[in-house]
Amino acid sequence: MLHALTPRTLRRLAALLLLAAAALQGTPAAAADDPGWTAEPASGGATAARRPSFYLAGPAGTVLEDRLALANTGDRERTLTLRGADAYNTPDGAFAVRPAAGARGAGAWISFGAAATVTLPAHTRAVVPFTVTVPPSSPPGDHPAAVVASEGGREAGVRVDVRVGGPALAALTVEDVSVRGRGAATAVAYTLVNRGNVALTPALALHAGRGLGGASDPRRARTLPVELLPGQRITLTEPWPGAPAFDRVSLRLTVTAPGAAPATATATAWLVPGGSAARAGAGLLLLGAGALVLVRVLRRGPPGRWRGRPRGEPHQPAGGPSAPAVSEPELTGASR
Repeated sequence: MLHALTPRTLRRLAALLLLAAAALQGTPAAAADDPGWTAEPASGGATAARRPSFYLAGPAGTVLEDRLALANTGDRERTLTLRGADAYNTPDGAFAVRPAAGARGAGAWISFGAAATVTLPAHTRAVVPFTVTVPPSSPPGDHPAAVVASEGGREAGVRVDVRVGGPALAALTVEDVSVRGRGAATAVAYTLVNRGNVALTPALALHAGRGLGGASDPRRARTLPVELLPGQRITLTEPWPGAPAFDRVSLRLTVTAPGAAPATATATAWLVPGGSAARAGAGLLLLGAGALVLVRVLRRGPPGRWRGRPRGEPHQPAGGPSAPAVSEPELTGASR
C-alpha cells in the first residue's frame, strides 16, 4: 500500500539526491586534476635541502652537469619526454618557458642524451643526468633556461640559471613615464629595461610635485615584485590612489638595483577629472584665460587711433599719403 509523501519528506529526498550528484561529479574531477608524476632538481642526499631550481656556473667553453629527479606517483606506467628550453619572466614576475621550437638561447645548451625518454613504472622514482654545454663564444652574465618534462599533453618546467664567467654588468633604465586613469584608479605607468648582463631585482621610489597646489607626494623606495632578466623590457604601473583631482603634477621616478647606478626619469601631466567635473575644470581654465587677456588689454590702454599719438598730432586719413592732410580740432571739452 502506497502512502502519500509529505512535503518535509520530499525536501529530504531532494537534498539527498543533490548530495549524491555532487559526490559523483567530484570524484572524476579530483582524479583528473592529479598529474600522476613530478619533476624537480635532484637533492644531494636524503638529508639535503630541496632545491627550487638549478644554478650552474662556469666559464665559456665548459660542460656543466646536474640531475633531474622524476617520480611516478600514480598507479600506471608513465613515459616522459625530457628537453631543454629557453625561459623568461612575464611582466607579473612569473617564470615561463618558450615552445620547443624556440630554444635558441641557453635552452639549446641542455642535453639529456640517450635519456631524453624515460619510462617510469607505477610508484617509482628515477634520477636523470643532463649536461649544459656552454659555447666558447657565449657572453658573460646570466642566461635563463629550463628543463621540461612532458607526457600526454602536460608539461612541467624546472628553472635553470646559467652564469657564464666574465665581467658582470648591472645596468638599467626607466623610460616612458605617464599617468593613467582618474581618481582612486590613477596610476603611474613606466617601462624598465635591463641593459646589463645579470638579472636584477629593482626598487622604485616615486616623487610627485603639484604645480598649482605647491605640495609634494614623496614615497619611499620599495622593492618591486619582479625579476628583470638581461635584455628584458617590461611595462609596470604604480598605483596612486591619493592623486589630486585637478592639478598639474611633475613626476620623478628613481629605480635602483644592487650593483647598478640609479636610473631616473621625469614627466609632467595635467590631472583633470571626468564628467561634469571635467567640464567645470575646463570652464575654470577658460575663465582664467579670459581674465588674463582682460588684464593685458587694460594695461596697454584703449585701442585704436589714440594709442601712442601725441595730443593734437594731425591724423592721416584713410586715403594714404597722397590725400591732403586735414587738421583735427583738439577736444578739450570746452563749449563755444
